[in-house]
Amino acid sequence: MDDESNGTYITLGGYVEVQKYRYLYFVIMFTVYILIICCNSTIVSLIVIHQNLHEPMYIFIAALLINSVLYSTNIYPKLLIDFLSENQTISFQACLFQAYIYYTLATSEFLLLAAMAYDRYVSICKPLQYPTIMRTATIKVFLVSAWLVPACELAMSAALNNNIKLCHFILEGLFCNNLIFNLQCVRSVALPIYGVFILLNIALFPMSFILFTYSRILIISYRSGREVRKKAAQTCLPHLLVLISFFFFITYDVVIAKLESNFPKLARLIMTLQIIVYHPLFNPFIYGLKMKEISKHLKRLLFQVKSH
Repeated sequence: MDDESNGTYITLGGYVEVQKYRYLYFVIMFTVYILIICCNSTIVSLIVIHQNLHEPMYIFIAALLINSVLYSTNIYPKLLIDFLSENQTISFQACLFQAYIYYTLATSEFLLLAAMAYDRYVSICKPLQYPTIMRTATIKVFLVSAWLVPACELAMSAALNNNIKLCHFILEGLFCNNLIFNLQCVRSVALPIYGVFILLNIALFPMSFILFTYSRILIISYRSGREVRKKAAQTCLPHLLVLISFFFFITYDVVIAKLESNFPKLARLIMTLQIIVYHPLFNPFIYGLKMKEISKHLKRLLFQVKSH
């Protein structure tokens, strides 16, 4: 293809027998995308509608679920088009933009989880100071920072990538991520250094902060009465489940670029599908079932739907 030879277009080569199973792939992923939109939107709507859910913890959960919808919308429409196309290609500029949005929203999830961890820490460890610390202004700062900080820091990385020269035009993935670095003719020295800075600043530091706050919560709740331990378990367990699984998938995403072609194609496909399916689809179920107040409103909604 002429466009590919001059580096304008990149072929997405992570598909396994797409010609044979294109309609099966399309139906499954279209169904998953609709479920993601519906499930996340349902929980967000419950939080918006019900006054008793207008608390910092639930506001952060709503932000996390909105982030999941945006994350999915960055990937699924292009994925669905590719399933029905003869050639799975994307322009380099569009690929770079998709990777930028992907990592911005992925790292925003870490910062939102850090804000949720801090909220739980103040609620359980400093209950008397909670109203003065977790004010509306504080919540707004956390929410804006969670999206703005990654967007600004990753914009520099995207600008540096924009001028790289490509010698390879097949990206071994379903969508654009850090595998784009494997297409360069010459590996940049500045990009990996800046990448480490970003990884520390908006992934590992928030992760360390989250682990610190939860360790403090566990210590305080262990020393306190049964009610405190119960409250800590009800509110912190969903966050920990989401954090651990999300960290596992992000670690895979970072490591896979280093392995390059040594990773089996089918295994890469399975792991990639888990990255784009697991969190966006199961987060609303985790919070909907594990968070007592959300679960109560959700059961009431389902009962009303059945009664009609």
